[in-house]
Amino acid sequence: MAVTAGSNADLPRLGILMMLAAWLFFSVVDTGAKWLAVAGIPAFQLAFMRYASHFIISIAVIAKGGIEAERFKTDHLWQVFSRALLLVSATLSNFYALQFLPLTVVSAIMFSSPVIVCFLSISVLRERVGPWRWGAILLGFIGVLIVVRPFGTAFHPAMLLIIYNATALALYSIMTRKLSGIVAVDTMQFYMGMVGTLILLPFAIWSWVQPETTWAMIVLIGLGVMGWAGHQLLTNAHRFGTANQLMPFTYSFLIYVAIWGYLLFGTIPDSATIMGAIVIMGAGLIIWKREQK
Repeated sequence: MAVTAGSNADLPRLGILMMLAAWLFFSVVDTGAKWLAVAGIPAFQLAFMRYASHFIISIAVIAKGGIEAERFKTDHLWQVFSRALLLVSATLSNFYALQFLPLTVVSAIMFSSPVIVCFLSISVLRERVGPWRWGAILLGFIGVLIVVRPFGTAFHPAMLLIIYNATALALYSIMTRKLSGIVAVDTMQFYMGMVGTLILLPFAIWSWVQPETTWAMIVLIGLGVMGWAGHQLLTNAHRFGTANQLMPFTYSFLIYVAIWGYLLFGTIPDSATIMGAIVIMGAGLIIWKREQK
């Protein structure tokens, strides 16, 4: 069936809506993890449930055409495993840090990841970086310093975990870029769930704390469901819009977590966090604009 001009014009809008929905789901995952962490649920248990639910859904999706060994194979197993390990370790450090830090601080530091991607692309992807992007890299690190305040009373050691989180997410993004088009999305989703589930299982059993309410159990299970749905929406959004059209809308996550943080925990970002987040966003948008050109 032919695609009309009107429906073509609507495709980027659909991609943007899917992008906004994806980051809404991711914000619910982080908010739910913080709420459970404050209630005494260990980070290992939170991360395990995040990937166990994800794993079960991924098996169902990849095996819907029949459970055959060929459907789970890939010629890039080491790279797929390494990519999964990066995301699992980032999730674990994120969930642990959420016990001590406001959602807005965690998300502001985490969004330095695009800046780190630009920095790492010089050595990893052998890409040329001009003066504008070098300036954006410097600006991004200044933004992180404003949020972290390493020599002030507001500094918490858990902030170092979020800096690791941003770096791991940057490496994960680079590996995803290298594997895109040569490994199916469902295959990468499957191995991500499997690696996270198997690695975290013994630690989750050792530290397990039974949620006290049915609602807490629902939120715990929902971490994986929302995480899987967010990744699916994020991937499918790029079918309808280009990366250049969609990238600015990733910062909707900062708005979402600020709202959740205020509604559920009564936290309001201080001036340094807001200023640092704006600087980091500015750096990311400069990189995005230069990559457009």
